Amino acid sequence: MGSIISAIGGAIMSIISAIAGVIEAIVGAIVSILLAIWDFFVCIICCECFSGGSRRSTRSRGGGFGRRRGAATY
Repeated sequence: MGSIISAIGGAIMSIISAIAGVIEAIVGAIVSILLAIWDFFVCIICCECFSGGSRRSTRSRGGGFGRRRGAATY
């Protein structure tokens, strides 16, 4: 009698484990899609995707955040 209950318990546990695996795969896919969308928006906001390098050339001339070398003179 104990072996029958143990078999039923093992079957229920394997079913729950399979359902949990499917849910985990679905959640992982949704999260990866959301992260890809987020990365695309950040890329657009930071002008890295469609600028063609024009933003980088202005930074190399001394504009933006890179001009802090001689600013702190007390």
